[in-house]
Formats: sequence, structure tokens, C-alpha cells
Amino acid sequence: MRVLVTGASGFIGGAVVARLVAAGHAVRALAHEADVPAGVESARADLRDRDSLVRAADGVDAVVHLAAVARVRESFERPLHHYEVNVGGTVNLLSALPEGSRVVFVSTGTVYGAPLSQPIPEDCPRAPANPYAASKAAAEDAVAWTARSGRIGATTLRLFNAAGGDDRDGTRVITRAVDAAAGGTPLTVFGDGSAVRDFVHVEDVATAAALALERTAVGSHDVFNVGATAASVRDVVASVERVTGRPVPLVRAPANDGEVAELRADTRRLRRVLGWEPERSALDDLVRDQWVRRA
Repeated sequence: MRVLVTGASGFIGGAVVARLVAAGHAVRALAHEADVPAGVESARADLRDRDSLVRAADGVDAVVHLAAVARVRESFERPLHHYEVNVGGTVNLLSALPEGSRVVFVSTGTVYGAPLSQPIPEDCPRAPANPYAASKAAAEDAVAWTARSGRIGATTLRLFNAAGGDDRDGTRVITRAVDAAAGGTPLTVFGDGSAVRDFVHVEDVATAAALALERTAVGSHDVFNVGATAASVRDVVASVERVTGRPVPLVRAPANDGEVAELRADTRRLRRVLGWEPERSALDDLVRDQWVRRA
């Protein structure tokens, strides 16, 4: 297929582009940076400018939509900006696509809020607790209703915590723990470090996107969680020390009020329906990949 990838210059976008190229698709990368891999067409557009998206999407069969603003804390300060880009940009993209296109929309597990029951299945009611998550939930709705109208086919992937690969995001716990072990800023641990989150390697995310793209049919919409390995902050610290052979310097801080003790993805549907299996998402593998690439 001729596939447009939005957010192609990002951490996840680069992995998705490489995976689609390896699968034989003709990829058009919509990215801020000029550099794209050999054999990949480059496109420029702004999600807030529908006309530029019409030009970028001309002749494509499908899109993997990754581009978004994704800062939870910033979203409280700039909620309208998150809605403008994440919701308005998605609506612009959907309207710019040729009729009959396939859409893989990469959303977030934060749309669930803090369910009492774990792991979280896809039919769990959404309860976003911040403007970022709320904007992604609204964008999900736009994708779903457009698919049900028969204009496109779509799959929504609710991604939990991507890790591994060339991750430079200093807000992620694995990245911060590895940097601390390498002599950087000590890792701040809130509370006792027992909070559990779900991690998945970025290349396993890319595989999920490729599988979803191949299965998506016009007029249909489906939703899948993408996660793999549940681990606490203490587990991450222990893994970094085990893999690197270095101590992780810590700074202790009081627990954040309202922090959710556990967020784990139920990925049985992804495995059953798409045949997806994580290959690089064991905790030590995630840490090792981050450590090697950092060096």
C-alpha cells in the first residue's frame, strides 16, 4: 500500500516507517525534519491546515496517524492547543484522505483514566483525567464515526508506555533511570516506587501498527490495547542496575496525590485477532536496548 505516516520523525514514527518499508509498503513520511530513510518519500504539512494535508495525502491508500501533542502536564496549561492539534488535526486529516482509505490511529491508554479492575480491557469505559487524554478520546470518536459512515476503515491502537529504541524523552522512567546510571541526574522516585505501569518496545508497537493496517477494512472500526510488560519503578531500577552493572542514584520524594497504583493493559484481543506477540518487550531487553543506544 501507499501509506502516509504522520509524526514520522518521532520516536515511534521512525520505528513505524522502518517496519512498513520492510513489509514492502511505499511510505510517505510526514515529519518536521527533512531527513527520511532511503526509499521513503517526504511530505510537509500542518495538521491545522487542511489544504496542506490534502496535498500530503494525495494518492495514498492508508495512513498511520501518530502526530500529536502529548504532554500531560502541559495540557492543563494549554488545553485548547491540545484540542486544536489532536482533535482538530485528526478531523482535518480524515477529511483530507481519499475515500476508501485505511486509518490506523495511535491513541493512548490514558483514555481509561484509573480503572479499579486490572488489567484493562478495551471495553472498559473511558474516563480521561486530563486534557491530553480527553483530546485523544475525542479524536478516537472522530475516527470511529468516520469509519462507521463507510468513508474509511479504521483501527485504534491504545498505546501504553513505549520504550526501548532511540528514546530521547527525558520524561519516561526507563530513559531517566538509564541516564541516572550513566551519571546523569538522579532518578526521582515518588513514594515507595511500587506504582506499576505497562511497557512495550517501540518495535513491537510498530509491528502492531503494521498488522492493524493489513487487517483494517473499509466501514469497520476496531480497538486494541498495546502493552506487554507490567513493572514498577522499583522493578525498573533493579533492571537498570542488573543490565548496566551500575547503581541508579535516587532522590526520594513524597507520593503524588492521586497517583494510580497500577495500570496494566489487557492485550488478549490484540494477540488473538491480529496474531501479535511482543518480541523485544521483556523489561531487561527494554533497558538493555536503551543502554546500548545511549552509549
